[in-house]
Amino acid sequence: MPLPGFLARSALPAIAIIAGGMAAPALAASAPTTKVVSCEAGNCLMISGSRERGSEAVLINGHAVSVQGNRNWKVSLPVDQIRDWSQRYARTIEVSTIDAAGAVQTSAEARLPIGLLGGTTNLALLEVRVK
Repeated sequence: MPLPGFLARSALPAIAIIAGGMAAPALAASAPTTKVVSCEAGNCLMISGSRERGSEAVLINGHAVSVQGNRNWKVSLPVDQIRDWSQRYARTIEVSTIDAAGAVQTSAEARLPIGLLGGTTNLALLEVRVK
């Protein structure tokens, strides 16, 4: 039997709040982030993320890296090193954490800044028209 109109309208917000609350634990772990920063090597990629325990190792594209921080960590790697570890034109890198026994705890893809690992094209002419 369908609910009366006023009851159905008042029940929808409650259902949405309950459903949103159920999804919250899945959203608790944030995805790793990246940005280009200046460093001694020229340009570096700063990667930051979080892990369950500070004792977990962090891997970037399968390579162990030394990070700063405990549960919330960050690492700055030269862009040339990221190029060596990635496929050309890659748009993401894989960030994983492993525990002391070598078991993968988390694995996520971090988006790279647009064009970071892409090639460059020299333009002989660029035409812009205004209508």
